[in-house]
Amino acid sequence: MLRIAPVSGAGPLVQAMATAASGMSTQATRMRVAAENIANAQSTAAVPGGDPYRRKLVTFGQMVDRGTGAELVRLDNVRSDPRGFRTVYDPAHPAADERGYVKLPNVDPLIEQADMRTAARSYEASISVMQQARTLYSKTLDILRS
Repeated sequence: MLRIAPVSGAGPLVQAMATAASGMSTQATRMRVAAENIANAQSTAAVPGGDPYRRKLVTFGQMVDRGTGAELVRLDNVRSDPRGFRTVYDPAHPAADERGYVKLPNVDPLIEQADMRTAARSYEASISVMQQARTLYSKTLDILRS
């Protein structure tokens, strides 16, 4: 793993806050994508035989902030899930193909809810890290003042 020495004055508290902030940002994106997936879980194609909404997946990467030396989480990619669609037989549906089957999104609302819950907990953990770092930073300033 690449480690870059922090710039003078950017201590562990600044690094912790930068890491927590990057985590909050990526988890917020993860929650937004899960909400979008849930909102489209029952959507169908606009044309007969067409493809419906395709589930989106979020992937993350890691990077080092050259200014602080903090290891950050970054949004790597938001891509479509390649899994196939579910189908139901409903010849009266406007999106039914010539055989009477309707393609439904490859979204499982239960999985999306679990993903959203996990992202929310990770977001809350990052908030906790930020609060602790801010408290430690404040106490350090108080000690330096006295």
